[in-house]
Amino acid sequence: MNAIHGEFVRLFSTRLPLWAILAAACGGAFTGMLALIGPENSTTPMPGIDTAEGAGLVVGLGTLLLFVPALIGTIAITAEYRHRTIGTTFLTVPRRGRVLGAKLAVYTVLGLLYGLVASTVSGVSLTAAASIRGVDLGVSNEDLVVTLAQLALASAVYMLLGVGIGALARHQLLAIGIVLGYFYFLEHVLMLIPGVNAVYPFLPGGATASLTRFTFLSDAIADQTPLGGAPLASPLLGAAILLAYALLAAVIAVAAPLRRDLS
Repeated sequence: MNAIHGEFVRLFSTRLPLWAILAAACGGAFTGMLALIGPENSTTPMPGIDTAEGAGLVVGLGTLLLFVPALIGTIAITAEYRHRTIGTTFLTVPRRGRVLGAKLAVYTVLGLLYGLVASTVSGVSLTAAASIRGVDLGVSNEDLVVTLAQLALASAVYMLLGVGIGALARHQLLAIGIVLGYFYFLEHVLMLIPGVNAVYPFLPGGATASLTRFTFLSDAIADQTPLGGAPLASPLLGAAILLAYALLAAVIAVAAPLRRDLS
């Protein structure tokens, strides 16, 4: 508990949590802005928020911003190697496993905080946009809360994935490049390769899409190319896959620095 308390003090003595909350709020506000403009008024008209498909689409677009918590987790862990404060931490608490476990607990809380802020702002702004436009949302409040809660939990998983990548790479620019290159580019490219796109449901992005039933990307690929849409797993399997990635990231974050020289 002392190690966890120390990690909270260290983390919240920096501006990183503030930037994380601001990024989450901006991401949630994007949902409200899109709902206020109206997806049916886009260049390629989409269903309006008064339909279940349109409301789900507007909320589901939040999955495209999940690379942000992964990026925050990466920056948080690699900053300690960059500024060499990790050495002082390990000297203060020589049991590295205990320190790394405390870091995982703190970053999980930060990921949940990011997800809760983003989901709350998204839900409130979506409801406010519908009220301003004088339309009824195409989804019930219960379904909306469930989807937003799923996105909040996914944010915590992506935060841990970023921490695992940062602990493995250590070099900040390299780790950031991996996160951006993979979550923002490589996963989407894999959806375009026949045969290879069969693994998409087992990747973090595919598992998140399966959990939230967000099929916008796969449907767009199916409409614009001769390829079929990338398959999706069941929501339960998607949740299990995300949990497995969280456990894998936790193992990497703990195991990678245990015996490695810090110099």
